[in-house]
Amino acid sequence: MDRPKVTVYVTNYNYGRYLRQSIESVLNQTLKDIELIIIDDGSSDESSQMLGDYEGMENVFVIFQEQRGLTKASNLALKMARGDYIVRLDADDYFVLDALESLATVLDQSPDVVMVFPDYFEVDESGTIVAEVRRHDFGREVTLLDQPAHGACTMFRRSAMLKVKGYDESFICQDGYDMWLKLTHEHNVANINRPLFHYRKHGHSLSRNEERILKTRAAIMSKHVQSRGLEPLRTWAVIPVRGASADPRSIPLRDLGGKPLIEWTLDAALASTVLEQIIVSTPDQVVRAHVKARYGDRIRAVDRPRDLARINTSVVPTIQNALEQVSGSMSPPDAAMVLFVEAPFRSGLYIDKAVHAMQLYGVDIVDAIRLDDRIYYKHHGEGLEPLRGNDVLRLERDDLYRQVGGMSLARHETLMASGSLFAGRIGHIELDQKASFMIQSELDWLIAESLANTES
Repeated sequence: MDRPKVTVYVTNYNYGRYLRQSIESVLNQTLKDIELIIIDDGSSDESSQMLGDYEGMENVFVIFQEQRGLTKASNLALKMARGDYIVRLDADDYFVLDALESLATVLDQSPDVVMVFPDYFEVDESGTIVAEVRRHDFGREVTLLDQPAHGACTMFRRSAMLKVKGYDESFICQDGYDMWLKLTHEHNVANINRPLFHYRKHGHSLSRNEERILKTRAAIMSKHVQSRGLEPLRTWAVIPVRGASADPRSIPLRDLGGKPLIEWTLDAALASTVLEQIIVSTPDQVVRAHVKARYGDRIRAVDRPRDLARINTSVVPTIQNALEQVSGSMSPPDAAMVLFVEAPFRSGLYIDKAVHAMQLYGVDIVDAIRLDDRIYYKHHGEGLEPLRGNDVLRLERDDLYRQVGGMSLARHETLMASGSLFAGRIGHIELDQKASFMIQSELDWLIAESLANTES
């Protein structure tokens, strides 16, 4: 049997209501030199009956298995595949007619490229298009590869995937991000600025899924830092606190969920695996005494000059001063992490993730962010004008990100030379909604109390 050019595999778990549309979008492709592997991962809906219609078709292989998860199903498909190229299609998504031909042409014409991915339509559960997502032009615009391709509908050279031993089955999601880091480390990628598939967005369990996804990404980043043998980044954390003696609005010792507000940040810093020193800088003697009594030598509490604690004063001189006070005879750190106590739910995992992002991507600053798709306006004297249109077309270059979570990481040399937390090349990590939360008002405090009571 001749080997096909492209292997498409469809993974399904209880998406019987969408599965036929997904499969037919493969079978109706303009590129006919393909094989299709359908893996049903233990569905309990009508999927098995419907898949019976496709069993026995030429170059279509239907696999039924007990539920094993996406990464194991993907590795099974990779093992079975015969095509030069391989692409996954999720059972609730579907291709446009020439998707495979367009993607395969890029790989045919670019032997140095190991993966290619397209733009896409977002559709709701009924199939109505709600957005067209257009990525950057990765060939001309992108030099920082910290925004990965979609895990599905990305076409790979099968030989490249086999060389990196496929997917890591210890991760139950975000297999595409792990593969992205594996391949972009040493190979080139490309994209097509045309929507070639329909990505179905579901509205259920968004917050729970987000937290799981972001934690998995953190674990993947940690794995790649270790597997590449990257040099440790000596990182010191500085927690700037005014305290009530300098600013009556500063309430680091106010009780939140059974412990002082400041301790949420200090405990998160201690839970981090990457911090060499943790420094509290405050002019408030009561705060310094509390830190000393509660944490002993595990955390350094230094005197923050009062002129550096004035309201509306940049925090950078405070960070520089704290680093200089603690350095003494020690060599300065490679990087400094500033943590504000007003973000109590940011965990040590995100502190580690920021350091790993700096190691993996070689940036000068790492900020914690969230994508913000709300509508913003500018006033031009004659009225308001939207900062970006509320159109169906969504350009990645127009995306807005909001700084969250009260944390920033800066290389020591960048911080000292520029006196800024916005200098050099800025990378990012994304925080989940709870970790992003900051207390900036009494209403925020009431919300924080409710969130603190849900902490396990």
